[in-house]
Amino acid sequence: MARTVHTMRWLLHTPWPILALDMLRANLIGALFTAAFLRFGMPQSDAIALNQINLDVQAAFLAYLVLAIIMGGWASIRLTLPVLIWHRRRSRPDDKAARKRALQLPTLLTVVNLSLWTIGGVLLSLLALQNSDREAVIVAIASAVGAVVTAVLGFMQAEKVLRPITVTAMANDPATASAPSVTTRIGVFWAVSVAVPMLVIILLISLQRTHFIQATPEELQRPILWMAVAAIIFGLLAFVRLVRSITDPIKQMRMALSQVRAGNLNVAVKVFDGNDLGLLQAGFNEMVDDLRERQELRNLFGRYVGEDVARRAIETGTELGGEERYVGVLFVDIVGSTRLAVSRPPREIVGLLNDFFQIVVEVVGRHNGFVNKFQGDAALAIFGAPLDSEDFAGDALAAARELRVELARRLGDVDMGIGVSAGKAVAGHIGAQQRLEYTVIGDPVNEAARLTELAKDEQSRVLGSARAVFLAGDDEADHWLVGEGVELRGRGIETLLARPILDDPVPPPDPHALLHTLDDDPAG
Repeated sequence: MARTVHTMRWLLHTPWPILALDMLRANLIGALFTAAFLRFGMPQSDAIALNQINLDVQAAFLAYLVLAIIMGGWASIRLTLPVLIWHRRRSRPDDKAARKRALQLPTLLTVVNLSLWTIGGVLLSLLALQNSDREAVIVAIASAVGAVVTAVLGFMQAEKVLRPITVTAMANDPATASAPSVTTRIGVFWAVSVAVPMLVIILLISLQRTHFIQATPEELQRPILWMAVAAIIFGLLAFVRLVRSITDPIKQMRMALSQVRAGNLNVAVKVFDGNDLGLLQAGFNEMVDDLRERQELRNLFGRYVGEDVARRAIETGTELGGEERYVGVLFVDIVGSTRLAVSRPPREIVGLLNDFFQIVVEVVGRHNGFVNKFQGDAALAIFGAPLDSEDFAGDALAAARELRVELARRLGDVDMGIGVSAGKAVAGHIGAQQRLEYTVIGDPVNEAARLTELAKDEQSRVLGSARAVFLAGDDEADHWLVGEGVELRGRGIETLLARPILDDPVPPPDPHALLHTLDDDPAG
């Protein structure tokens, strides 16, 4: 007894009381509909009023009504209790049986209602049979109509009340959910609001024509009119609930789709049904998850290889091989990084390199290029590949001049060398199918690397090739002076050097100045 009282108190704090009241209301509406059918849904001569039913039948009906309420309440508790416990304690290991029961609960409760109504209808029909066959048939028809009304209303109310629990149950594995499809629901709606009233009318006319009921054609007008009005009212109620069950998830998905179009990929819709629309909601969530994952991979891919390379790879694919292109090449290298690595902590060196590469990426990006590689304390930037550039050589030369100023301004005494070249090279993906990278191979790359070595001894710390200046536009070429020719290591041909015209000369830094600066830094 104490356990029962404790269980009932616990149930008061769950959705069960609302569910029980809705089930009771559905049964009351069905009972009122049955009584009204017996009184007004039959011809006047065959109508059955309450005062016409003998006391024994009334007593039996009341007794069964009390028993049905007790049995219905007990059945609803037995069916819903495992689901309510699972929903309240979902932090525990998942209970697949309870989750499956949660999705089947509206249907199971509907079966309980139909079973109780079937038993009650058979019982009342047998009691009415004692009076006459005609009365037994009328009671059976009225009970069947009331059962259908109760079942439909009860199912719709149960789905509405249990929606939060259904959301949780559907969240784990929507694909395994099972519920009446939209087509089935529309079919049931048509059957209840159209087919059943029409069948009752057809049945009444058939019974009148076979003289099973004593009524004239004129007397049939009242039950036909009553059935038509009842069908309109009940059909309107069922239609509103049916439309809401369909439009609610569609509205939710439209709002979520608007957020996705606006760029919000962290949106998700609640899946609160196991029918076609619920599976559509689940599919929408899976699609958004896939889009979010792809966006994250694309962003990560772009950060590793550059946004331009990532975009081109997504658009055109990543087949091995390359194409000949005219490109500008910029190579920049820090002077004295080996000594820094010996004298300073690794974390401090990494911080310095990150600041250095950040400046390189920003400057190169402003001049339509992309940083192709980070090589220790050096960086290789490409202009004119993978995206075309009208002035690839001018962009590379302009980036070199600005990079010299930015590095000196933002990193102080960091010494560097910058080399710039331009010309024909092969740009594309090299490696293997399992591991590849986008790069540029050719003489301009080698020439830029060799010029970087020479630039470390230049006052401006920047050297370009005359070929790059000749390929550049006039606006950028005017900032460079072509000087003597030298034979760069490993090339075997002469290279004419080009030096920037310095508007704000930067004095050559002391090779050991950076070491002194770091030693004096109190943060070090």
